[in-house]
Amino acid sequence: MKTGGSAPEGHFMKNKILLLFVLFFLTATPFLPEAFAESDTVDLGKAVRRHTLSNGLRLLIAERHLSPTVSCYIRYKVGAVDERGKSTGTAHFLEHLLFKGTETIGTVNYEREKPLRARIRKLVRELDREKKKGSPGDEKKIESLAAEIAALGEEAAGWTKPSEIDRLYTESGAVNLNASTGYDLTTYHVSLPANRLELWARIESDRMADAVFREFERERMVIEEERRQTVESVPNRRLVELFLGTAFMVHPYRRPIIGWPSSIPFLDIDYVERFYETYHVPNNAVIAVVGAVDPGRVLEIVERYFGRLPAREIPPRDIPGEPVQRGERRVEYRAPANPKIILGYHKPTLPSPDDVAFDLLDIVLTGGRTARLHRVLVEEATVASSVQSSSGFPGVRYDNLFTVFATPRSPHTLEELEKALLSELDRLKEEAVPEREIEKARNIYRAGLLREMRSNAGMAGLISYFEILTGDFRFLSEALEQAENVTAEDLKRIARTCFVDENRTVAILAGTGES
Repeated sequence: MKTGGSAPEGHFMKNKILLLFVLFFLTATPFLPEAFAESDTVDLGKAVRRHTLSNGLRLLIAERHLSPTVSCYIRYKVGAVDERGKSTGTAHFLEHLLFKGTETIGTVNYEREKPLRARIRKLVRELDREKKKGSPGDEKKIESLAAEIAALGEEAAGWTKPSEIDRLYTESGAVNLNASTGYDLTTYHVSLPANRLELWARIESDRMADAVFREFERERMVIEEERRQTVESVPNRRLVELFLGTAFMVHPYRRPIIGWPSSIPFLDIDYVERFYETYHVPNNAVIAVVGAVDPGRVLEIVERYFGRLPAREIPPRDIPGEPVQRGERRVEYRAPANPKIILGYHKPTLPSPDDVAFDLLDIVLTGGRTARLHRVLVEEATVASSVQSSSGFPGVRYDNLFTVFATPRSPHTLEELEKALLSELDRLKEEAVPEREIEKARNIYRAGLLREMRSNAGMAGLISYFEILTGDFRFLSEALEQAENVTAEDLKRIARTCFVDENRTVAILAGTGES
């Protein structure tokens, strides 16, 4: 399983504007089906069939006979931003647990396994109560409870089939079975032979309705170790964590997806279950099926397996808005690693037209080796060894950051690099970006989207993403028009509004030598 780090999920999310050229490439790719190549003004509504089941689940189907395979995406509109503050890491933890099976998958005899799970659950609660006492806690009691949980876990394992979800898919010829948890969304996807679509529906509808949280205590420890290895011991990731915690004062984008180290050991089984029952529901999900399928048959299968699941009321998303930043914020992290700098500026997200303008500006600055920051800072001034940017960091459901990441080249210092970066951002406020640079950025978007759209999985990922995020995958058409209408004056205006001292957060990794 892969999980989201600090960036939006999926490599195509770095430059969301790539997705806006979907219509162009649907007509320009010769091997797409007839519905995708009717004219230069393809109607996405004809190429992708959209259905909403009575329980609120949205289904997108695209018939493409490129190979006898199908790619399936399930996206839930839930991520780290939806967690209760003291339970950070829940969405990521739940992703792990949902690979442990269900009441019918991964068990030899669930009626024999179930009472053991109930006893383990009770003991886990008791263990957590003792651990939360801190130093006054009874260490012997903690050891005794842990041993009892382990013994019951061994007994319960006798009634289970480990990794059965993976086995069922693998034996059926599936590839790219994976999942990701981000700030905004949780995604499960797989590609498999088209004639195995019903197997997919059987497995995934069961995971949506009847998941069993096997190995709960053991998996918490796995995630603790995962954090130590992938965050605590990686200076660059620690820097990003400090950066987000400084840039966002109240919004949950400030919290790590994997969870704070103080939260992970106490992730509560009852809260995790409520989180699952609240958000992993059909009316909070989008399914995309793309491949060599009969749309009518797909709808029949999805109706049969997912249509039986009840909708549930989703509580209001109580996400606090981030206050307007009123002054520059700075944070420094020292570690034995190469120095780094991150600059971040608050900006609006989609559907604001300015979000599209920022995406274009992102490519103007770092979209390739001939882009501005690479050319000026890496090749000409040689003040940086690398530089990149992101126009939607760390998520896109809510207002986010335009961010620049850079590494100085010896003997230049972080101070020199920061000065050079700020000079280039200030230049955008005064000098209009030439039309040739804007058009070049559009060409880069188009090339990137073409690569994404060539695969069934890429297309399923795109349409499900925009459907779950905006409410309608056809938002692409509106966004395309916005992108084509962005002018040099728009880029100058957003630079003057965004790239100002009081809106800036700076994070520095002050280190020397190799990490």
